[in-house]
Amino acid sequence: MIGLNILDVLFTMMILDNKGWEFNPIVRSVMNIHGDGFWIWKFTIVSISLTLLCLHSKFRHVKQIIIGLSLIYLLNILYQLFVLVHL
Repeated sequence: MIGLNILDVLFTMMILDNKGWEFNPIVRSVMNIHGDGFWIWKFTIVSISLTLLCLHSKFRHVKQIIIGLSLIYLLNILYQLFVLVHL
């Protein structure tokens, strides 16, 4: 999932460079405050969250949550690729 997070940041920056905009209002506000340094904030938050999930992976539903979040991230990456191809 860390790899998907890195791809998300790279594709987001590429879309923004081509006059796109960020859909997530929280990320958009951080981008307005920190500019291109938003990726550090985003990468840190996702990495800490993923680490906590992995530390708790012995709990019954955590593995399902990790799989679900990975699928959501994958769909996001596929959508971003679609947007980049059609710019």
